[in-house]
Amino acid sequence: MTKITALPTEIVRILQDGGPDAHGRMPERTVSDGGGNPCRHCLRYIPAGAGMLILAHRPFPEAQPYAETGPVFLCAEPCERHEGEALPEIFTRSPDYLIKGYGSDHRIVYGTGIVIPQAQMMAQAEAIFEDARVSYIHIRSARNNCYQARIDRG
Repeated sequence: MTKITALPTEIVRILQDGGPDAHGRMPERTVSDGGGNPCRHCLRYIPAGAGMLILAHRPFPEAQPYAETGPVFLCAEPCERHEGEALPEIFTRSPDYLIKGYGSDHRIVYGTGIVIPQAQMMAQAEAIFEDARVSYIHIRSARNNCYQARIDRG
């Protein structure tokens, strides 16, 4: 059993309150055009006209060669963290995603990365977790490599 895990609320609230991003900069505040800005906390698209943050995020506990840092969006106002078994809204519009497994050392487990159709993503995650070296899986944009969420064992 696997589950999709959003960014932790503690991290998101610091950013929403103006705390620095992974590059030590303040998040950019702007307004969503509604065209596809996925919040990495509620895992919903930020609606047109709503405030949003654009910032650099490193979804790893510390800097190291495999700790990719990239742009993400967040709702500017506090939102509820995605919880539960339902497929989050942000995974309903793209035909495919890049998923790849990471070990307990937070480094890529080679051979686990694949661009996969959305409909097969969670089944492929189960298959990746059959490798005991895999601790968690990242879901990333298949086109831009942007971090979306992670998959954990349920």
